[in-house]
Amino acid sequence: MAAVVPIPAFSHAAKLPSLSRSPHHHHHLQFPPPRHLLRLAADRRDLALGRALHAAILKSADNDDTRLGNALISMYLDLGRLPDARKVFALLPSPNVASFSSLISAYAKAGRPLRAAGFFFRMRMLGVEPNEFSFVAILTSCIRELNFRLGSQVHAFAVKTNHCSCVYVGNALIAVYVKCGCATTAEKLFDEMIERDASSWNTLISGMIENGRYAEAFEHFNFMQFEGHRADGFSLSTLLTAASDGLGGTEGKAIHAYAVKTGLDLNLSVGNALVSFYTQFGSIEDVADVFERMPTKDDISWTGMLNAFMEFGLVESAVQVFDQMPERNCVTYNALLAGFCHNREGSRGLEIFQLMLLNGLEISDFTLTSAMNACALVTDMKKSEQIHAFLIKSGCKLSAWIEAALLDMCSKCGRIHDAREMFMSLVHEENFQLAWTSLMCSYSRNGQHNEALSLFQLGIVRNDLMIMDEFSYSTVLALCGTLGFAEMGQQIHCVIVKSGVLSDLEVGNALFSMYAKCGNLEDSITLFSQMPQHDIVSWNTLLTAHLLHRQGDNALDAWQRMENFGVMPDGITFLLIISACRYTSSNSIETSHRLFQLMENSYSITPTSEHYSAMVDVLGYWGSFAEAEHLIQNMPLKPDTSVWRALLDSCRLRSNVSLGRQAVQSLLASEPQDPSTYVLVANLYSASGRWHCSEKVRQEMQEKGLRKIPVRSWIIHQNEVHSFYARDRSHSQSKDIYSALEILVQTCMKAGYEPDTCFVLHEVEEYQKLNFLFYHSAKLAVSYGLLMARPDRPVKVVKNIHLCGDCHMFLKYVSLVTSREILVRDTSGFHHFKSGVCSCGDYW
Repeated sequence: MAAVVPIPAFSHAAKLPSLSRSPHHHHHLQFPPPRHLLRLAADRRDLALGRALHAAILKSADNDDTRLGNALISMYLDLGRLPDARKVFALLPSPNVASFSSLISAYAKAGRPLRAAGFFFRMRMLGVEPNEFSFVAILTSCIRELNFRLGSQVHAFAVKTNHCSCVYVGNALIAVYVKCGCATTAEKLFDEMIERDASSWNTLISGMIENGRYAEAFEHFNFMQFEGHRADGFSLSTLLTAASDGLGGTEGKAIHAYAVKTGLDLNLSVGNALVSFYTQFGSIEDVADVFERMPTKDDISWTGMLNAFMEFGLVESAVQVFDQMPERNCVTYNALLAGFCHNREGSRGLEIFQLMLLNGLEISDFTLTSAMNACALVTDMKKSEQIHAFLIKSGCKLSAWIEAALLDMCSKCGRIHDAREMFMSLVHEENFQLAWTSLMCSYSRNGQHNEALSLFQLGIVRNDLMIMDEFSYSTVLALCGTLGFAEMGQQIHCVIVKSGVLSDLEVGNALFSMYAKCGNLEDSITLFSQMPQHDIVSWNTLLTAHLLHRQGDNALDAWQRMENFGVMPDGITFLLIISACRYTSSNSIETSHRLFQLMENSYSITPTSEHYSAMVDVLGYWGSFAEAEHLIQNMPLKPDTSVWRALLDSCRLRSNVSLGRQAVQSLLASEPQDPSTYVLVANLYSASGRWHCSEKVRQEMQEKGLRKIPVRSWIIHQNEVHSFYARDRSHSQSKDIYSALEILVQTCMKAGYEPDTCFVLHEVEEYQKLNFLFYHSAKLAVSYGLLMARPDRPVKVVKNIHLCGDCHMFLKYVSLVTSREILVRDTSGFHHFKSGVCSCGDYW
């Protein structure tokens, strides 16, 4: 046999004895057979020794021995030298079934199915009958390439040659069918097998799981035990994964019990699967117990424990696990980064991303997606631009996940224009719905309601790409609630009923919340009562609905029902029911104290600044300023702006000027960069006639470059949002609106309305001019509504800040002189004006 590979001069090759069997060398020492030496070279991973042996074989008299040639092929394949093995095969005078099977298997494993199939067909053409190993080799290629057509042809040939009775061939055929999505055929083949081993069961079970047939997979697991086959670590870890994905907690715990009984709970893969399972269906104590019992742990074990702590909200414990890891790699860093995002700690997530860059770790699509999610949480425009720039410079391919995360980050970081451009030129159309939802939420969040409605209509037009899911419906309903767009909300309600998702909890919560925000409280409560189930969000939304309509007594009644049903309240629940004490028919300070103590003592909920501000608001509303001061002074945490705002608002309501000054000083010290703080303080000074102080505050605000949020009121008419700003003449019917408003002002003044100039500074700088007071946004919106709405319908207006005192007084007179109902929703809730009276009782 001619030389196959050029043989270099090896130092130890010269020391090898002749491998010839010539009788003239009988006096030489006996050495192991060449095949054993080739096995030794493979085991020692010694390519040089293997080639030296190859050279010696070429010189021997056995260089045409097919068995020895097969041993050479096997040695080269074990050493990862497929081209060398192929050359040895090419020079074999009579390759046999073992020769072909080795090459077929090697090419299959190398991901070269055409070459594997070529050798199989060549074997058949040469009349070499395949054996079970040949069939397994070619079927392995079919499995790797999901080649159903070739797999079924090989199956037919195996039946013809009676090789299907071999358990290894049967197992490979089952794997082909389950991998190609033909689980039913695989199950039929499995039932027809004469002999089955544990691998047969494992293959079928894993196939059922891959095809989402979890219950059947668990049934086969039970049958497997009945037939006396013991499951292995692969079986149990696969089934535990299925339990996490779809089977459920009961099945997973049964598998755990079996693992403990058979000792397989100490298996590494089973332990890792148990950590993942109990993260979803257990407690952190269950996860920790499994983790501590594991005799060996790998990166997956540690990362699973980190993920568990993050999933249960124990962020600091997760960080400790990260610090204790024997080794940290890009996977563990990604887990920590994603965990921070999951717990809405975007700043810490960005710090980890920066650390990964500094350490030179691999940055994957998952890393970039998590980094963009973290940036979206902190809503930092500058950082979003930096991450975007890094994405471009790194040449990262814009995958579907990256594109979706990038658009979402731009939307949430105030880069609405960039997000809109990305949306209009989506690369991956499968992202349409996700991008549509993200952008619409951003428009709504930034007050760009007309743009949000325009985008909604675009989504309806592009119905080929829109498959409205529960989240999409909830998003649109939230938009309708924010706008007060009841008509659109009702239309979406009809679509939801037809689509069959009305029973979805998230959709139900969004639906009855929308009706409450649109002023239809009765419809809202009816929907709540018709929901098949409720969660804590449902009850919190019901409490919010009563608060919007200033129904404190009804909110407390709802809280009592919630307690009777055994629903576990959260921090938001207590924030709402404490706030409800402000709107009760009688002084509820004692009730608010009881609720505050109940939150801490019975439910172990630590009060936040928002809870303290709600208490201050209740105390101030009922005139208990001394108690409010005492509460602030004895807070376990530093009072923030929400607390001082609550106190200042109470001082404004009850005309407590001296305490209001203290609140002003504390508020400016706590939040020196918030323009709304300066406007609030300036208005307070103006209301008390201290014009000089008011002007000084406004000058300071201008020097710092701070601008107040434009005050806006809007009304829905003919499915369009009609927005108004102070002294706004941009509306197409502004001439008619101003004429109607002037007539209204004169009529109301005759009925007793006296403009209150103390509130001019809410919207104008030139407070000396009385007529400027008449053209506030709410007055323009109501005037338009009176012109356009049917006489038997109330006029509904939404405003993005508190309704000022003068507008409040004016609208009371408008309802009196026009005999029309006027419904205004501002940031404090609803004002229902009827016959000269407001539902808020003039205290809001």
